[in-house]
Amino acid sequence: MLDTIRRYLAVMTASIAKTHPEVPAAKDALDFHVTDIDGANVGLGIYKGKVLLIVNTASRCGHTPQYADLQALWDKYRDQGLVVLAFPSNDFLRQEPGTGAEIKEFCSTRFHVTFPLFEKIAVRGRKQSPFYAWLTSRKTEPVGPGPISWNFEKFLVARDGQVVARFAPGTSPSDPRIVSAVEAELNKR
Repeated sequence: MLDTIRRYLAVMTASIAKTHPEVPAAKDALDFHVTDIDGANVGLGIYKGKVLLIVNTASRCGHTPQYADLQALWDKYRDQGLVVLAFPSNDFLRQEPGTGAEIKEFCSTRFHVTFPLFEKIAVRGRKQSPFYAWLTSRKTEPVGPGPISWNFEKFLVARDGQVVARFAPGTSPSDPRIVSAVEAELNKR
């Protein structure tokens, strides 16, 4: 009977670990590897020394026009070290149903997006990507740690890979709070 209980507990523990992954023990965002929209493995360490604006995106959302503001921000500040990273997600009302190729086509033709796009991932829930589990565990302002609330939530990451700010989905990339936070990080050397 004791062996049966031990086996049951081992199976249950393994099952819980698979469906509720712990937050990865990364020291910063640059420790992660992700897959880009074309299927290539990308170590985020390639962005060391850059300021990152990380956004979970969707093509059929009321916030989808923010792609234009993200592109404008990227165009204005990329030569100073800003990189916008978009992570499509279908977690909210199935607002990103497309394949990687369809998402890439939509972004390039509709919004002329040239900043890096990544594969569609889960940004919340049991299948949440380890990268987003780590991002959402950080203590940030003005939005604190916790689950992603909707499409187009934004994380500002400093040159050293630390999350320094988090902005609500409805906060436009052209909002003075985001622009000033980006500029403040870019001015740090």
